[in-house]
Amino acid sequence: MSARTTQTRSKGLFVTDDGQNVLFTFVLVSSLFLLWGFCNGLIDVMDKHFQDELHLTRAQSAWVQFAHYLGYFLMSIPAGWLASRLGYKGGIITGLLIVAMGGLWFIPATQISNMVKTGDVSSNTAFMAFLAGVCLIATGLTFLETIANPYTTVLGDKSLAATRINLAQSCNGIGWIFGPIVGSVFFYSTDAAGKSTGSQTLYIPYLAIAGVVLVLAVIFWFARVPDIKSDDEYHLDDASTPGASKSIWSHSHFVLAVAAQFFYVAAQAGIFSFFINYMTSELPPIPTALQSGVNAAASSLGFLRDWLSGWFETGKTGLLSLSDKGASNLASLGFVCFLAGRFSGAMILKKYSAHKVLGLYGLLNVIATFVVFLKLGWVSVACVFLSFFFMSIMFPTIFALGIHGLGARAKKASSFIVMAIMGGAILPKLMGYVADISDMSRGFIVPMFCFIFVAFYGFNWPRFSKSESLTSVPVRGH
Repeated sequence: MSARTTQTRSKGLFVTDDGQNVLFTFVLVSSLFLLWGFCNGLIDVMDKHFQDELHLTRAQSAWVQFAHYLGYFLMSIPAGWLASRLGYKGGIITGLLIVAMGGLWFIPATQISNMVKTGDVSSNTAFMAFLAGVCLIATGLTFLETIANPYTTVLGDKSLAATRINLAQSCNGIGWIFGPIVGSVFFYSTDAAGKSTGSQTLYIPYLAIAGVVLVLAVIFWFARVPDIKSDDEYHLDDASTPGASKSIWSHSHFVLAVAAQFFYVAAQAGIFSFFINYMTSELPPIPTALQSGVNAAASSLGFLRDWLSGWFETGKTGLLSLSDKGASNLASLGFVCFLAGRFSGAMILKKYSAHKVLGLYGLLNVIATFVVFLKLGWVSVACVFLSFFFMSIMFPTIFALGIHGLGARAKKASSFIVMAIMGGAILPKLMGYVADISDMSRGFIVPMFCFIFVAFYGFNWPRFSKSESLTSVPVRGH
């Protein structure tokens, strides 16, 4: 064992082994997390828009998630390959430019959608045009996630890698809060006659995204982005080490991280994308006093009038219920819970082993989703929000555990973990199918089984990695 692996690493959260302070680089990279959180937040409230505008079933509308995560699946391996050759900076700039192209594509996609009303194109053609833009943006985000996630783990003291990636992912949570709010304005607003204007204005947030990422690409071009490598704890690049395996696939902690990420993102995508469906169809009767309070707030707070108006509607049963717009805005409360989990999780991970926290949060989400499945009224509603909280640390923590000790091959490993995001393309369709034949509450049985696997991986990670924690050196020969 080398002196480097036994000595105490640098004490600063953003200070590398050679004494570099990389706080500014970390902040700049964290802005990318905010970007894809915002994009994901928009995607998560888009399904109901297409259900209403194009008369799709819940399973059909899940093609939005399929297109989004298909982009990750198709580009993850090329992104990892290019990242190894272009370096962190080159890969990030490439990803930003692709996202810009995807955002700009929504302008012609909207024009195609408007032609549905004149009969010049079918609704399926319009839907496919939007799906193409969703997929293109996702391919760009794949570059950013493949690079930014492992990069945050090396921007400082190794022992705080899980804390750092969770802090960066907290910016992702902030973006996720504002995505549904913006989506409610541009996807679910109506004109003076009460007709939906979503099909005409859906492109606007994506045009803004294109502008922002082009500015970010210029900033990254001139910024200092050091190419820091993670430690090769498994001696993958050391030809002199006997018995050292050169393949990342021989390390079960990485292989099972790919599987755990597949099931986690599957659960996350299903819960996020069908949140509006759940809130508009499964809520117990809403007290009229609540509507009166919201209306009073809208009247007294003029600057919030447009945002608060239209949150409630009378359902088919004659009872008061949340409207699509109200549920879309309420999704932001879910992402507040998600963000709170990220921030608190980053602090918890400073004191407790990452794998133990992951296992515990996975187990708690098994319980939360099962309670939703049981349809226990407002208790089940509360558990939907609790599921947001306990999902918060899963993606970054699985990432940190999966690339532990892989050295220069961490970029390659990262691309496969990002590829596992494809779970978000497949399982929501199953969840939507269960909801179509039963109801939305019963659909939560699908993410429940996903969380079982995540908890299994977390609790058993030391056995898979032959390490006690992220800060320990693996047992030789693994």
